[in-house]
Amino acid sequence: MAGNSKRRGAMRKEGTKKGMVVGSGGQRRRGLQGKGPTPPAEMRPGHPAARRAARAATAKAKQGGRGGDRRRPGDGETPETVLGRNPVVECLRAGVPATALHVALGTNADDRVAEAVQLAADRGISILEVPRGDLDRITGGALHQGVALQVPPYAYAHPDELLEAASESPDPGLIVALDGVTDPRNLGAVVRSVGAFGGHGVVVPQRRAAGMTAVAWRTSAGTAARVPVARATNLTRTLREYATAGFMIAGLDAEGTVSLDDFELATDPLVLVVGSEGKGLSRLVRQTCDVTVSIPLAGQVESLNASVAAGVVLAEVARQRRVRRA
Repeated sequence: MAGNSKRRGAMRKEGTKKGMVVGSGGQRRRGLQGKGPTPPAEMRPGHPAARRAARAATAKAKQGGRGGDRRRPGDGETPETVLGRNPVVECLRAGVPATALHVALGTNADDRVAEAVQLAADRGISILEVPRGDLDRITGGALHQGVALQVPPYAYAHPDELLEAASESPDPGLIVALDGVTDPRNLGAVVRSVGAFGGHGVVVPQRRAAGMTAVAWRTSAGTAARVPVARATNLTRTLREYATAGFMIAGLDAEGTVSLDDFELATDPLVLVVGSEGKGLSRLVRQTCDVTVSIPLAGQVESLNASVAAGVVLAEVARQRRVRRA
């Protein structure tokens, strides 16, 4: 009969707590809860991938080069994740610095995935196979096609480092400053042109301007690994400091006071300032320039893309300097 069983715990004694006393009674339910997904290999203490990542970070810090702690990794930016098979392969081909390649388990390994894995392995980048759900979480649910590349914030140079590089060159200094250029593809293309025509670096404002994202790296076609990009807290002040150091400041402007055909300052130490396509040079930057230069255009075209205009002027500067050396 219910309630008369002598089985231990079947009857409650007076003065005891209500309910059965045998068993956990659900008191250890909290201890049975899951602890979440397994962290990536490079975040597990003692894991070989974590040790490789630590060694890579130490080596990168030692290779910071001249200027030491003046290199500022990203100025508060966070790591970037490149998604999709084509973008990931293009970034790896261009030498974009990366810390990890995430590949979802069960991903169809076509030629692009195979090439991405091979390129990452050749460069010593950690290759992590993760469940597709974990990759969805890492990418915020965006379309990733089973692969994602983790890119750390870019380590910007200090503006003074560009002066040091120019002072050590046998040619007159040549620096490009971007004023309000917000498209990272334009930034990458300018970096590529600076490297092609013997420039010593690029300066970008810290705010309201494109930074060295993976897109900019990819557009530079690897040139960003050789051409330093500095970030200025105040671009106008930095330009004045360059002028004090002996540089002429020339701004590109569709209504410039000097035509590129008559640009005699090309053989002097020069800072070329490129404004945005829509607004051009800002007022304070324009006032800082010693001269504004226009590019003669034929036909009905009113203006050029910012990176194209910079490439045209850099090519003319390089030509005039070759003629002078000859």
